[in-house]
Amino acid sequence: MKPSNNCLPGTAAHITTWMWAALMWSLMTLAACSSGGNNAEAPAPLAACDPNDPATSNECGTVLVGFTDADGDFLNYTVDVLSLKLQTAGGVVVETLPLKTRINFTDYVDLTEFVTAASIPPGIYVSGSIRLDFRNAEVLVEAGGEPKPALVVDADGNTLTEAEYRIILSNRDRLVITRGRPSLLTVDFDLDASHTVDVLSTPALATAEPFIVAEIDPVDTKDIRVRGRLIDVNEADMYYTVAIRPFHDLIGDFGRMQVNVRDNTAFEVNGVEYAGIAGLRALNAAGQGTLSIAQGTLDVDLREFSANLVLAGSSVPGTDRDAVRGNVISRSGNDLTVRGATIIRPGLGAWFCDDVVVKIGPDTKVFKTGHPNAGLDISAISVGQRVTIYGDITASDSARVHLDATAGAVRMHVTHLAGLVNSIVPGQTDINLQAIDRRRVQIFDFSGTGTGPDTDADPENYEVATGNLFMNPLATGRPVVVYGFPNAFGAAPPDFEGRTIVDFSDVRSTLGIGWGIEGTLAPFLSIGTDGLVLDNQNPDIDVRHHIKQGPVLIDLTTLPSGTVIKPREPGRNLFVVKTTDSLQLYSDFDDFVTALLNELDGVTTARSMFARGHYDADTNEFTAYKIGVYLLEP
Repeated sequence: MKPSNNCLPGTAAHITTWMWAALMWSLMTLAACSSGGNNAEAPAPLAACDPNDPATSNECGTVLVGFTDADGDFLNYTVDVLSLKLQTAGGVVVETLPLKTRINFTDYVDLTEFVTAASIPPGIYVSGSIRLDFRNAEVLVEAGGEPKPALVVDADGNTLTEAEYRIILSNRDRLVITRGRPSLLTVDFDLDASHTVDVLSTPALATAEPFIVAEIDPVDTKDIRVRGRLIDVNEADMYYTVAIRPFHDLIGDFGRMQVNVRDNTAFEVNGVEYAGIAGLRALNAAGQGTLSIAQGTLDVDLREFSANLVLAGSSVPGTDRDAVRGNVISRSGNDLTVRGATIIRPGLGAWFCDDVVVKIGPDTKVFKTGHPNAGLDISAISVGQRVTIYGDITASDSARVHLDATAGAVRMHVTHLAGLVNSIVPGQTDINLQAIDRRRVQIFDFSGTGTGPDTDADPENYEVATGNLFMNPLATGRPVVVYGFPNAFGAAPPDFEGRTIVDFSDVRSTLGIGWGIEGTLAPFLSIGTDGLVLDNQNPDIDVRHHIKQGPVLIDLTTLPSGTVIKPREPGRNLFVVKTTDSLQLYSDFDDFVTALLNELDGVTTARSMFARGHYDADTNEFTAYKIGVYLLEP
């Protein structure tokens, strides 16, 4: 069933879900037992501080909270978070969210969004709670290339509207807040590891198995996004400060954040491009209160955020014009169809709408991320391109939404390909294209992309210009991930300009397996410090039993031997043992193995497992930086 595309406010299908209730009670076990961040000495006794009182605000500490997600089956997963509280060992409770915020976690597979920079009293925080509102939750999965509403259920089919759940922290793990130094907390909403999705039912059913962790120092580094209203600019020291307003929130102040700027930081302020200090001056001229979005990197040790790209003023989607974000799946003349679209409207916020038809024209401005002042026109926009388009919604009928961008603008974003390598020659790699930005290639119509009908892009032999980028000569027939931009419309071949290539030796892989509602007593053939060996023929294995290596889905039960899962070396790792009422985190694999051996005592069963890292199909070895095992205690 394809939902209605009548996507203006009040018409989107709202799917009620209880899932966050099930997930959030296990939200935060904060860092691995041997993590350096865990072993900080206790600060001075809890200080009285009021962030709004100048007399005591200097006594406060700061916790920076970021939300992120892992790649999964969901096209849209939006929920309202009403409250996120932390509690000290002495029972003092503080609120970190001043207002509710609405979040689509599928937007944060490749990003971490800073949600709040909360000023709180120094101390050791050991627990907390979160309050959730599910009544307007929106959940969609992909079925046959089309979006399908999903209902998230537990084994008993329970549903909830609003509830508060306690956050339980391990006795050995602490979030330490000290005066004058921000502490970092990244909450990873791993939807894929937390669900088994049945897309055949109507609506689709997503059965939740909570696997959410929060880390002091995240092991999976991603770009950071900071959205907020401008407070001030410091040109001498090259930074500006914002009052955080995360996601697409229309009101509120979620704390202060400093954004550092480099000479090569790209700016777009009110539709004009700048770089470095010129951009900072343009931002300053735009005035206090100007809305901005910065994307960049965080120095975890120094707690300093530096921007690679800053959008401000009317360049922020939904500030003073309607905006649509998604991928171009077809183009006919000056008409674009954008799939997987998020619509952002001034004063109304954002929501998901799968298809939007966009009209562009000669006066449409075109920007390309990473290419300031490139002098582009609408010919640069081709099929597959990830875009944000600014214009005016003119109609919404039973089929789709229409946006007029003839006097608007298009920003072309870095686009993500996944496929299998067909051939490699100097300067070019041809691939069997499987997906673009996690959407199946079958939904894209490449008509008109070539200089003529005979040279239109062919997904079975998609030509990627690689320049001087290195490709492993053994990559033929193997998975590959490419980041870059489709070539201009009507200009192929080549079909795509590759900027970064990740071949089979380093492509991101995930492993997921479940053993039914009752679990299994013997999930592994062996458990040791050299690795875990899965029993791929265990009769208790349920519908989840795969490795996803880039675009390739590998059925674990078809492999000739047990898959070896071993830790990444060198590098930081995170290993999780979850039971019904606890979540134990480890950074040392030996400690993790000891915990597993103690728990799998012949009575306790394993319900499910996930791993993230890299898979070697030749050796059937999975090298993981993150592993989680869910155990059912008797």
